[in-house]
Amino acid sequence: MLIILCNDENHNFQLMSWRNFTCANLFMPNSMTLEEEIQQIKPFRNNYHKGYVNIIYTGKWILQYTSDLLKPYKLTPQQYNILRILRGKYPEAVTIKYIRERMLDRMSDASRIVELLRKKDLVERNICIENRRRVDVLINQKGLRLLDDIENENLRVDKRLATLNEKEIFLLNELLDKVRE
Repeated sequence: MLIILCNDENHNFQLMSWRNFTCANLFMPNSMTLEEEIQQIKPFRNNYHKGYVNIIYTGKWILQYTSDLLKPYKLTPQQYNILRILRGKYPEAVTIKYIRERMLDRMSDASRIVELLRKKDLVERNICIENRRRVDVLINQKGLRLLDDIENENLRVDKRLATLNEKEIFLLNELLDKVRE
């Protein structure tokens, strides 16, 4: 009789005979639990605490994944975010204030990032003659072409979340929206 070591739905290994073996038993999770990832010894005080830490940890993990994807393009996630904001309003120029209000990382220095993008020749900055404190920013053709090139990477990003089915990703989005209420 052939005995197989299998991983059940609770990620516990069990011995199983070939007769009880199914294709579903071939699934092996490719990731560790949060506790394993952060090498936690003591348990969380409750599931709310675990959820809070898990959101922070996963958010940082996704940000690092995004940084790695953008590295060949010599962009940071914040620069990429600004370029996408500008593309969304193209061909209209927008103010730094407009950009800052829509950035995912609102702690970023939008003025400094726009200046870096200008030096890379991806955007144009124009100071308003009537109000010198107002700066209008417009993505240029080189910036638009770069975003088109990066869009091919979106399939890799989607693939990272494809471990969730349509119902699960919808539920995840609903739950994350609810947390921010």
